[in-house]
Parts: sequence; C-alpha cells; structure tokens
Amino acid sequence: MNDNRVKLEDIMMASHVLKDVVTHTPLQKNYILSERYGCHVYLKREDLQVVRSFKIRGAYHMIRSLPDERLAKGVVCASAGNHAQGVAFSCKALEIPGKIYMPTTTPRQKISQVKLFGGEFVEVLLSGDTFDDSLREAVACAEREGMTFIHPFEDPKVVAGQGTVGMELVTDMREPVDFVFGGIGGGGLMAGVGIYVKSISPATRVIGVEATGAPSMSQSLEAGGIVTLGEIDKFVDGTAVKRVGELNYEIVREVVDDIVVVPEGKVCTTILELYNENAIVAEPAGALPVAALDFYREQIAGKHVVCIISGGNNDIDRMQEIKERSLIYEGLKHYFMVNFPQRAGALREFLEFVLGPNDDITRFEYTKKTSKENGPALVGIELKHKEDYLPLLKRMDERGLQYSEINKDPYLFNLLI
Repeated sequence: MNDNRVKLEDIMMASHVLKDVVTHTPLQKNYILSERYGCHVYLKREDLQVVRSFKIRGAYHMIRSLPDERLAKGVVCASAGNHAQGVAFSCKALEIPGKIYMPTTTPRQKISQVKLFGGEFVEVLLSGDTFDDSLREAVACAEREGMTFIHPFEDPKVVAGQGTVGMELVTDMREPVDFVFGGIGGGGLMAGVGIYVKSISPATRVIGVEATGAPSMSQSLEAGGIVTLGEIDKFVDGTAVKRVGELNYEIVREVVDDIVVVPEGKVCTTILELYNENAIVAEPAGALPVAALDFYREQIAGKHVVCIISGGNNDIDRMQEIKERSLIYEGLKHYFMVNFPQRAGALREFLEFVLGPNDDITRFEYTKKTSKENGPALVGIELKHKEDYLPLLKRMDERGLQYSEINKDPYLFNLLI
C-alpha cells in the first residue's frame, strides 16, 4: 500500500475502538450459493449489525476520534438511510448532541429508526426533496453552529472504520480468501476492506460491485479521474451516488482489482432468492455482491469467495416493486400496448388464441376512459417460462394484432408502468 492516509495499522486501531460497540458479525458459509456456483461462498453478515448495516463502523470511529471540546458541541450529518442510523446510534452511545438532516421524501420508517437509535440526543430535520438538498443544509448547520460534519464516506477515519469489515472476514476465514465482493457507492467500504485484505493477502482479488444506474466509480476509473454523473437510478439507494469520494477513488485505484456493474433487475432477483432460500433480508445494496457472482461464474469456480451483505434495511413497502423488476429482468413479465380490432369478441379471441396455457394477464386497462372501443389497451402478461415469449409474439402476429412492446421503450415504460 502506497496510500499514506489510511494504513493497515489505522484499521487495527479502529478495530480496538469499535470492539465494545459494534457487533463482530458472522461469516457464514452458504451451501445453496456454493452449490449453484461450484465454489465455496461465504456471506459476511453486516445485515446483522446492531443498526443492520456496516455504516456504524465508520460513523462511530470518526465521531469517537474527535477531541472532547468538539464532541461537546455535537455532530451533524446528512443521510436518508444507514449512515443516519450509524450517527444516531453513536450520539446516544457517547451521549452527545446530533443533528441529522434527511430529505422530506424519506420514508417514515427510516425516520423512526433514526429516532429510535438516537433517542433524546438526536434531532431529525427534514429539509429539501433530495439528499443533495439535505447535504447543503447539514454543512451550513455545521459551520453556523460549530458542530462537526460527519461525512458518510470521504474521511480517513470513516474508511478505517469500514476497513474493520475486512479485518474480521480475513480473521474468521479458515481457508485463504480468493475473492472478496462488496458494493461501491461513495467507496468507503471497499477502500477500507481493500486496504486490509491486500495488506494481509495480496493474492486475494478484491471486486467492487455497482448498479447499472449509478456506476460512478467504474466510470471514474475508466476516465482516469473523478466524474460526476448527471442522472442516476436511486433504486439501489445504498450505493446510488453521483460522485465518489476523492480519497476513496485514489485508494480504490490501488486495492480494487475489478468492478462489476450489475443491472437493478438482477439485484431484485437476488433479494428475492436470498429471502426465499435463506431467510436473509438484504437491502438492494446488500444484495449487490451476491448478484455479481453470475458475472464471475467461471473465475470463481472452485474458489473461496466472500460476499459482504452490507445491510438489511429493506422497506417492506418496496417488495412489490422488487418482484416486478425481477420478473421483467428475468423475461417473465411483459407489457404491451395493444390495438384490438374494433369488433365484438376481439378480447375473447385474444384470451383464447393468443394467450398461452401458462400465461397470465396481470394488468389490463384501456388508455381512454371514454370511447374505450376506439383506444388501445395496456396489457401486462406474466409468463411461467421466458421461452414462452417469442411464441406469444408469433401468435399476436398471426392474429394480425397491432401492438408495441413497452418493456423496450424506456420513456413509455416509466410513464405507464
């Protein structure tokens, strides 16, 4: 390691600071995934952390490092999720005041969790519609009131704290680790994990994972410098950042061997599989590393692989959307705009001659509220097997139906579905 800002000994010291505060989370061999990929897959269960994510490590370590006079003035942060909970927990544990800025769009459940962990020591302030709005307010508050701003990833103390995840997994593994997969948002987790893992086991390949809708680190590495993304898909909210940390970018360039970019639909499939097969509740960012295994199937065959399940703060209200995205990605759900012939019995013929024996209509609505017989209909069809898709199209063509596939039109899909 050439980076002189975060070293192996910094992570070891952070571990000492955190030992009585955070949970040393289990490293569990997963037999279902091991059999599926023909290797030895272990899950580092940060979803079982005291605040159900790794973020408490960096937040507490950063806050605990402050001198007493700064602690007394309190801390402030901006977050819509796991970082807020980590800071709130730290404030209560250290009995210091904290202000946490969250967007007004933050789900009530997340706000309640922050208040639960922070208790009387934390004040939650809802500001703006986006994280960036809350961030501006939090930074202004810190300057105005002399409080210390706690960044979610761009700080050496935060990186060292997150690096203790790597220290634990290397310590707990009885066999040499061949691969470590972990999600990348701002980069703090994999910067810290990468520093420790590469220092102890240089042969281990460290693989970062991003979602297709927010590939800020991979694009920065390709460009040879940090880029700020314009629009991002916020679905994998734990890693959805427009700009990675400068410190983390420099570290990741050295210690991360590759970055896999995974479609959000694949992440959704993985969330459902982890829940149905293993009773693991993973948030989208927590499922990213497991979702990446499909893209590394050949390289990991026969190897010892660790996936960091970074968090389990998944809102139950999102499960319907998760299922929908998964079905679409797997080729099992398709939406069409269909112009039915203007004659009696056209819909009945569609059901009888076009729809396959295992196909199911999950959505049907006319696009016109009046004169329905003169307007197209939005039809959602769920297949039992993705191989049934082309036969379905063939039957629609044979019946002379005029239709458009909404799945292939991003504008129409976002507008209608």
